[in-house]
Amino acid sequence: MGGAEKGVPGTFMSGCTCRGIDVHCHVVPAHFPARANGLTVRGWPSMMAADACHATVVINDKPYRTVSDACWVAKRRLGDMDRTGIRVQALSPMPELFGYWIETNSACDLVRYVNDTIAAIVAEGEGRFVGLGGLPLQDVDLANLELHRIVGELGFRGVEIGSNINGVPIGDSRFQPFFAEAEKLNAAVFVHAVRPTGMERLLGPAPLQQVLGYPTDVGLAAASVITGGLLQKFPKLRIAFSHGGGTFASLLPRLEKGYSAFPALNEIMMESAAVQARRLYVDSLVFDADILRHLVAVFGEERVLLGTDYPFDFREKEPVARIEEAFADASLRERLTFANARAFLGLDEV
Repeated sequence: MGGAEKGVPGTFMSGCTCRGIDVHCHVVPAHFPARANGLTVRGWPSMMAADACHATVVINDKPYRTVSDACWVAKRRLGDMDRTGIRVQALSPMPELFGYWIETNSACDLVRYVNDTIAAIVAEGEGRFVGLGGLPLQDVDLANLELHRIVGELGFRGVEIGSNINGVPIGDSRFQPFFAEAEKLNAAVFVHAVRPTGMERLLGPAPLQQVLGYPTDVGLAAASVITGGLLQKFPKLRIAFSHGGGTFASLLPRLEKGYSAFPALNEIMMESAAVQARRLYVDSLVFDADILRHLVAVFGEERVLLGTDYPFDFREKEPVARIEEAFADASLRERLTFANARAFLGLDEV
C-alpha cells in the first residue's frame, strides 16, 4: 500500500500527544457536481446551505440530513480530535453516498468524487487522517477498479462497504471477487449499516433507522460472513463491523448452538461460529461500558476498535473516556484505543 509521502500516511509526523485511532468517522463533501448535460439522476445528492457552518444533504429533492462543516473542513476535525484524545481518524463516506442504488455509471462518478474529496482532506490533515473509500459494489468489476485506484494511487488503507448491497448480504458469493482483491491488496474492510432491513417493523420517527435499524442490519451482515464461509476462503482478510457488530454478539450463541444442532448448518459453516467470530473486528460504538466489556469477552482483546461516528450528532463524544470507564487495565486500554486499530488499518508507525 501507499508509503509515507504527504497525504498518504504511513509515518505520522504530527507532534500531537493523543493516542486514540478512530476507525469510524465520516466525510460529506461541501458540494456535489451537477450531472453532465443537465441530466437528472435519481439518488444523486446535492447540498443546500443551512447557515454559515451547516448544510443539508438533499436527495431526490428531499432533505436527507443536515451536517456541519466538520464533514469537510480538516481544521475543524483536528481541533475536535485534540479535545477528545484522538490522534488519527480513518475517513469514510457517509453511507448514503455509497450510491449502490444509483445508475451504475453515475454511481461510479459519485463514488470517485467522494473518494477524491477524502483524499484531499487526508492531504490537509497534517498526517492525522487515513482514507477508507467507497466502492460501487453493485458492479463488482467496477468496484475492484476503484479499489485498486484508491489503494494504489490515493494510498487509502482500505474501504468502507454497506451491510447490504441493494438488499443482498455481503456474505453472498457474488461479492467474493471483491473480498479476494481486498485480501490481495492488504486493504482493511469496514462494514457500515446502510438502508437496513425491517424498517417497516419499527414504530416511531425516522431516526429509529439509525437507533435500531442500523445495529440489526450490521448483525445480520456479520452473520452472513460466518454462514457464507468468507473467512475460510479469505483467511487473511481484515474485516470490521460498525456499531459494535450490532446485534451479532447476541446472535452468536444461537449460531453456535445451531452449528451443533443442525447438520445443514454444520456443513455450510465448517467451523464453529464462536471461533470464527474472534477473527472479526468490531468498533466500540455501543454507548455502554458493560456492553463494551461484553464485546471484548466475545471477540477478544485484540479485536475491538475505537469508533465514534464523528462528526454526526448521534456519536460517542468521549470515546477514550468510555474505554477508561470500562477497563482498569492500562495495557488493555492501549489496545482498544490504539494498537488494535493500528493493526486493522495496517499502519506502520503512528
